[in-house]
Amino acid sequence: MPIPKAELHLHIEGTLEPELAFELAARNGVTLPYPDTAALREAYAFDDLQSFLDLYYGLMAVLRTERDFEDLADAYLARAAAQGVRHAEIFFDPQAHLARGVAMGTVVEGLWRALGRSEATHGVSTRLILCFLRDESADSAARTLAAAGPYLDRITGVGLDSAEVGHPPAKFRAVYEAAAALGLRRVAHAGEEGPPEYVTEALDVLGVERVDHGLRSVEDPALVARLVRERIPLTLCPLSNVRLRTVDTLADHPLPAMLEAGLMCTVNSDDPAYFGGYAGDNFDAVRSVLGLTEESVRELARNSFVAAFLDDDEERRARYLAEVDAYVF
Repeated sequence: MPIPKAELHLHIEGTLEPELAFELAARNGVTLPYPDTAALREAYAFDDLQSFLDLYYGLMAVLRTERDFEDLADAYLARAAAQGVRHAEIFFDPQAHLARGVAMGTVVEGLWRALGRSEATHGVSTRLILCFLRDESADSAARTLAAAGPYLDRITGVGLDSAEVGHPPAKFRAVYEAAAALGLRRVAHAGEEGPPEYVTEALDVLGVERVDHGLRSVEDPALVARLVRERIPLTLCPLSNVRLRTVDTLADHPLPAMLEAGLMCTVNSDDPAYFGGYAGDNFDAVRSVLGLTEESVRELARNSFVAAFLDDDEERRARYLAEVDAYVF
């Protein structure tokens, strides 16, 4: 059994495997521009973040009903559980669905059908994080938060994702302040393709508690020192970084140096259907390619539970951490 871990950086729309995409397309009468699953899988070859996003948003057309979102989440949770995930904090992109005429309630209720029974079915506890698309307007983000009002009992936090360059975190100051006033936790993508300054801005302007990616933080020694001092978790996604050309090869990934520097790193899968690996696959890859020791792997697993939004259930967090400490490689 793989080491127990929490997954803190996972876009549920990014778990849409080609086989399920074709199944949902047939169910909903959607014609995909690919003859079969093999051709679609071949299309998962990206030059950069934008080329990935174009396909990612295009395939969302197959997601129409509560049942579709339930099936999507259930398939992810089954795969994640098999790879040692004990707790998953799942991102979703409501603006991408609202723009297609799919209501907020359809998305949240559908996902919750799977998440609500996940612990009983898969042994995985869950949290749901609503992400704003940073290449949409701040007004659109504010309207999206308002639309989520009736469902906030099922939403733990807010995040910020999609195309990073040219869309600094400060653009979303007001909606993050509103989210904080509602008691929602705050995370944001920063320092993936964007500069280290975006990480600083996410911390200072948005008040984020975790930084999603944060890879380019290593370019700013003062920022690294701050992240270490304040124990700000970074939700790294190594296989994603390679597929999106953020690093040339996995062997070039700065994860070992980041751990050595004292950064609170976690390892996650991002959009695993597109990037060739779920959480356990990412753990296996960094261990084998980067030569991480067993204790470094254990540190990554511990960090994931320490960084999880489990403040309302410290007993559960302690139980998960005990499982990590007791794990025998």
